[in-house]
Amino acid sequence: MEIQLLVQTGNRVRPRAFGVEQMINAGFTGRNQEEVRHHLDELAAKGIEVPGETPVLYPVVPCALTAKDTINVYGTETSGEIEYILFVESREEIFVGIGSDHTDRKLEELDIPRAKQITPNVFAPVVWPLAEVESHWDRLIMGCDVTLDGEQVVYQEGELALLMSPAELMALVKEKVNGSLDGAVIYSGTVKMETEEFVFADRFEGRLEDPVLGRAISFGYDIRPIPALG
Repeated sequence: MEIQLLVQTGNRVRPRAFGVEQMINAGFTGRNQEEVRHHLDELAAKGIEVPGETPVLYPVVPCALTAKDTINVYGTETSGEIEYILFVESREEIFVGIGSDHTDRKLEELDIPRAKQITPNVFAPVVWPLAEVESHWDRLIMGCDVTLDGEQVVYQEGELALLMSPAELMALVKEKVNGSLDGAVIYSGTVKMETEEFVFADRFEGRLEDPVLGRAISFGYDIRPIPALG
């Protein structure tokens, strides 16, 4: 499967085809285990079975990857999660992006891996070379807002220092995956919500900010449940 990225370097943006060989969603990847426990408690309070060991990795079918500005979902209990993304072209060439691990929360209560397959992994086409941000990685900030019935709220926000670094994340994946990571798309796991409950929103808007180089990547998508028939 091939996707189109827009590689931003300084003031230049160039198109780049990227061949997706596999996709992996990481979970519970916080550097601060108290933060991880907070997220686990959020899920457990909603009746979701949480893993005994963290972090975890979930393989996801590549066809779930999309950059569309509207996604269709089954049912009304779905929501996104802001995550940084690694697009691994090769060991020497890795791109960093931002996206949403959109998840069916009803199915997640029964089977987390299956819940990852039924809803899309959304990504922003604009990416940065990892080499350009690696030296100030912990200062990058990701966040998202959601809109429900016309009301927009801040949903998640945090520095990437809260999560495993790209090197740590790739090392974790390498331990579990046989063979090369070339062509891998890796979602990072997320940060805690600013709301007390999941918001089953009509729209999700995410961003990745680089205060050192003064730039940002943003994306957004509408969520449309498919209508029932009959």
